[in-house]
Amino acid sequence: MRKLIFVGFIAVGALIGWISVMDGDWGTRLVMMGVGALFMAPVGGALAGIVKKRRSLAWSDSRLPSDGTSSKDMAANYWRDEGHSPFAKPGTSEGEMHRWDRGSAG
Repeated sequence: MRKLIFVGFIAVGALIGWISVMDGDWGTRLVMMGVGALFMAPVGGALAGIVKKRRSLAWSDSRLPSDGTSSKDMAANYWRDEGHSPFAKPGTSEGEMHRWDRGSAG
């Protein structure tokens, strides 16, 4: 039944294309029938429900179990990462490590 609905919408699109240029030559009729069928095919597919259902991942799940980007991984590693997300932690340079020490000129 779904394929019949799908083919029916394609036929309706071709019929609309043919009616729109009934007075034209055969080349124009064929092109417009193809365009009508092309535009009605996704509509028929959507209304017939023949699109595959994809299983999507939940927002809290990450694609890899331990890539460090899920909320569980970030909560577990909060103290290690000092609140920064993985690979976004600012680097420390030698001059910045001792900037506020007393008696240093650096």
